[in-house]
Amino acid sequence: MARLVFFAAGAMLTTAFAPLGLYALAPPIVLPLLAACLHATPREASRLAFCFGAGLFLFGTYWLYTSIHVFGQAPLWIAVALMVGLVAIMGGYFAAMGWLIATLAAGNPWRLVAAAPAGWVVVEWFRGWFLTGFPWLSIGYSQVDSPLAGWLPVLGVYGASFLLIVSAAAVFAVAQRHGPDRWGALALVFLPWVAGAGLQSIEWSEPFESPRKTTIVQGGVSQDRKWLSEQFATTLDLYRSSILSHRDSDLSLWPEVAIPAAIDQVVGYLETLQLELQRPQALLLGILERDGADIYNSVLMLERGSRQVYRKRHLVPFGEYFPVPDRVREWMRLMSLPHSDMSSGEPRQALLETAGGDRLAVAICYEDAYGAEQLYALPDASILINVSNDAWFGDSIAPHQHLEIARVRAIEAARYVVRATNNGISAFIGPRGELFKSAPQFEYATLTMDVIPMTGATPYSVVGNWPVVVLALLIVGAFGWRSFGRRVAPVG
Repeated sequence: MARLVFFAAGAMLTTAFAPLGLYALAPPIVLPLLAACLHATPREASRLAFCFGAGLFLFGTYWLYTSIHVFGQAPLWIAVALMVGLVAIMGGYFAAMGWLIATLAAGNPWRLVAAAPAGWVVVEWFRGWFLTGFPWLSIGYSQVDSPLAGWLPVLGVYGASFLLIVSAAAVFAVAQRHGPDRWGALALVFLPWVAGAGLQSIEWSEPFESPRKTTIVQGGVSQDRKWLSEQFATTLDLYRSSILSHRDSDLSLWPEVAIPAAIDQVVGYLETLQLELQRPQALLLGILERDGADIYNSVLMLERGSRQVYRKRHLVPFGEYFPVPDRVREWMRLMSLPHSDMSSGEPRQALLETAGGDRLAVAICYEDAYGAEQLYALPDASILINVSNDAWFGDSIAPHQHLEIARVRAIEAARYVVRATNNGISAFIGPRGELFKSAPQFEYATLTMDVIPMTGATPYSVVGNWPVVVLALLIVGAFGWRSFGRRVAPVG
């Protein structure tokens, strides 16, 4: 029964994330898990934490089934197996977290105040990069609209996670302490929120150029029609018409692989687009790029007389590449399943520089979920660009979660984010994560707005995740050493 309750609690945590965004529910929902880490044995805490994590990821990432089976056309059993595998792996991370926190806390509420956020962040950070990583549903993302968002430009998303868990864990110290200790614990419950609200008043960046009139084009082409030969000419005309009807825009942005072809297959079309651009108008469009045997998921920037390109660096496993043995790959080929790998771009690439002097940092698809990987572009980048094709996830919570992640990136960098997706949710996002304009899902739409190039560096853009991660590791190391030392201390 207890495991079912913890599974349900994990499922409920998804309500703190988009689209519901009930961020205030996150601390009380994690309280049962922290209570287990305080009062149960490490082994039992690990089991209960596994159930919590399984509930969170089953209900928080169920959209992978739509991506794999409905649009990816993989057999049902493969989609279910991959879904169950992911939930089990993510549950395993939570199991490790539960065991670690319970071991370090050793039943002491004050130790829990330090051990819980440290253990939580160490595991979140680890799963964010290990084996290419899966940082989705890091609890800090749920706080994009809360006072804790004030910490994002300072400590990043893991800092928000750390402080949320500090606040929740301190509740147990309040309940079990008297006198000055209780007041100190009570301060830890509320201080992260109060300080975060104060930090939101700081301007971390400032305009350094005049506003750029920018147009986002959301094609609205359904995923099941996008690659059909009879749809191709219609798609080309659809996007080209947006240039002709927005000639006064300084910058235009089309989604990931907006043109369902490789650059060498649409040479004439691209040349026509360049001729139709006004100086110094720039067009960024998603397209495939072939270089010998390599195929890249790229963003091409066209200006009158010049071209620049960004190649996607962080590819999607089992979507853009398949980390499987050759024997499995051959079986996939025989089963008419996707089996070919795309190539990844260089880890550090030159920013796209427009003739108007803007320096654009690009992230394709879920690359923007890897915040630290975007820091190489800061503080030089004046505007952040995100293109995606969230059509793979249908009418699910995934596009809303992805938009939430993009908003966090805007706050961390204190930059405008211009985001174009194939069928939603395309949006203009401000340096404080404001959602200025967004397009309705599943239909053609254009959005136009003045975007201000920004300069200046947030503390997070300078130092990244290291202050929070190092602090968490030091706490884990110090508490772990003391616990280990007590176990091996000689008797006498």
